[in-house]
This record gives sequence, C-alpha cells and structure tokens, in this order.
Amino acid sequence: ISLEILGDSDAEKYPLQPKKHSLEFLREKAHLRFRTNTFGSVFRIRHSLAFAIHQFFNDKGFVYLHTPIITSSDAEGAGEMFRVTTLPFDNPPRNEDGSVNFKNDFFGKSTNLTVSGQLEGELGAMAFSEVYTFGPTFRAENSNTTRHLAEFWMIEPEMAFHDIEDNMNLAESFIKYLIRYAMEHNREDIEFLDQRLAEEEKSLPQDKRSELGLVEKLEFVLNNAFERITYTEAIDILVASPAYKKKKFQYDVKWGIDLQSEHERYLVEKHFKKPVIVTGYPAAIKAFYMRMNEDGKTVAAMDILAPGIGEIVGGSQREERLDRLEQRMKDMHIPAEDMSWYLDTRRFGTVPHAGFGLGFERMVQFVTGMTNIRDVIAFARTPNNCEF
Repeated sequence: ISLEILGDSDAEKYPLQPKKHSLEFLREKAHLRFRTNTFGSVFRIRHSLAFAIHQFFNDKGFVYLHTPIITSSDAEGAGEMFRVTTLPFDNPPRNEDGSVNFKNDFFGKSTNLTVSGQLEGELGAMAFSEVYTFGPTFRAENSNTTRHLAEFWMIEPEMAFHDIEDNMNLAESFIKYLIRYAMEHNREDIEFLDQRLAEEEKSLPQDKRSELGLVEKLEFVLNNAFERITYTEAIDILVASPAYKKKKFQYDVKWGIDLQSEHERYLVEKHFKKPVIVTGYPAAIKAFYMRMNEDGKTVAAMDILAPGIGEIVGGSQREERLDRLEQRMKDMHIPAEDMSWYLDTRRFGTVPHAGFGLGFERMVQFVTGMTNIRDVIAFARTPNNCEF
C-alpha cells in the first residue's frame, strides 16, 4: 500500500480534532464544519429537501418564477429592509427638505433587498394559474434567536382559484411530501441525527426533553392530520391553560395580540402535540394584502405551527376586491401610487387566489432536529455576524 499526500497540510494546526466539538465552536469554523458527520448529514438533507421542493411543484404543473432580489416595495409592510444603494453613505445628495435624493442613485429610486417574492408571484399566478418562487430573502430584524436569520430562503407558491381551505390543504400535503422524501432518500442521515439528538438531550432535565425522537416525530407528522383551529380558539385555549394561570408565559395573552413563539409552541407541543394550522387572525396584526373576512375584524390568514420551532408557514387568501384592497392600503398608510402595478392585477381581471411562504431553513431544522437555525444554512447571516 502506498500513500500520496496531496496539497500542503499543516495537520497539527487543524482545528477539528477527532473528538466531540460543540456546535458553538463549529459555527466559528463554519468553513470547515461540512467535514464533520453532523454537518455532512444536515447538508445532504438540505440538498434533498431543495430537490424535493422543485419535484413537488413540477409534478403538479406549477411554473417556477424567479422574482427579483432587489425591489422598491416592502411586501410585509414592516419596514425591516436592507437598503441597496450606490450613493456615498457619508454624504448622500439631499432634497431641499433634507431627505435623501435618490434620483442620482443607481436605480433612480430607493431600493432594498427583498423580504418576499409574493407580490410578484401574484402577477405570475394571474397568467399561469399556479406558480412558485424559491429564493433568498432578507430581513433587517435585529433578532438574535435560534429561529431567525437576516438572509434565508423562502418557498412561496401562489395559486389562482384557491381559497384559504385549498391553501391549507396544499401546505399540509407539501410539508408531508418533503418529510417523506427525506425519510426515503436520507434515512441513514436522519437516524444518525436522531441518535445525536438523543445523546444531547440526556444532559437536559426530564421536562425539557422531547417526548418523541426525531424519527418518531417525523413519522408522527406523516401519519396524522394537522390540527386546524381559529385564532380565537387559540386564544381561548391559551387563556384556559395551566401555563397562563400560573403566569409562565412571558407575554400576555388576549384577543388581538400577535402570538409569540412561546404561545405557538404551547399549542403545538403541550396542548395538541402535533402541527397546528391557525386561521382567522385579527386584521390589525396582518399584512394589507390578506382578504378581509365577513366579520370585518379578521382576515383569511393561516399560520402552520410546528413542534420545536413554532411558525413554519405563513399564508393567506389574497384580497382580490380592488375597493377593499385600496381601503386597506389607505388604512395602513401604504401609498397606492407606489403599488399601482400590484393594483393593476385587480383592475385588469382578477380571480380569488391564495398562497403561502415556507421558511426553508425552518423546514430543514424540523427534519434534521437541529435546534439552532444557524446550523442548517452554510454561512449564517445574523446581527453582528457576517463571516466567511
């Protein structure tokens, strides 16, 4: 047997030694962590899930639409966007009132990295009936949690002639398809991560451990229908819960609040013990494009909540009625002139339509059992962190 050493090697300084390393340490060596068994498994599964997404929609006749990464609109209305500009940041040209003059900027107007491909997806759905986008999205949200990234990937289907019920059915079948595909094509990797997770949880107190192993959890999701409740029912359950009565929630619970992660996880992990679809959210806490329900207070929105991570899908039936949409934009102070192209889809022939967004990294988290979202994307972009 002969050995030939390829390339220069400084083995003694190689930071990954043949021992167990913490995930925190490996995040600091993200350019090398692919070489470990754990991250080999995670990224093979990520690849499979990405392939399965395209296969799912292709088999259903959807058109894959590439929507722009640079936009001049804020699809979510939250204002948490990264600006794209070629103007000198230390001395930009200004108007007489002191505001920045974007006429000399590269695009001649204020532009940002996209937070969603949905609005453009709606334009495609009015022509092709069923489309989907799958690309990077960006949120300048200063959130240092285990479930937030500044740069992440989103899958956003948009379907003409779909109502909120059709939307829920498609989203549930989509999630199950992805899990099934990974279980069939990456069984060895999932079983390895299952064992790894079981070892990790041995050091946790009993009440912090998962009730099901990773494989058991995935099989349970595949074999059971998702629970479906309204937002109002969710609030009633939370208010009646022992956790609320014992003041274990950090955030208050009352009708009209935006459900926090702790509330979502209680519903999923403690009450129903399976994925939950919540519908009929208050209009005041949801985006302008969601269809107003007949009660005048709630919109035809849906969120899918998953064990371990909370919200994994957000979607809605869209407001196809021009007068209702214009009024909603006015109420939310969204300038109609900036969104005239979007309103044209209602002016020049429209149909009831719906869609949703699935955060890809949260889906990868769910299938791999990784507890930190920074461990399921190659190089995480988070507040104060842009390495490699």
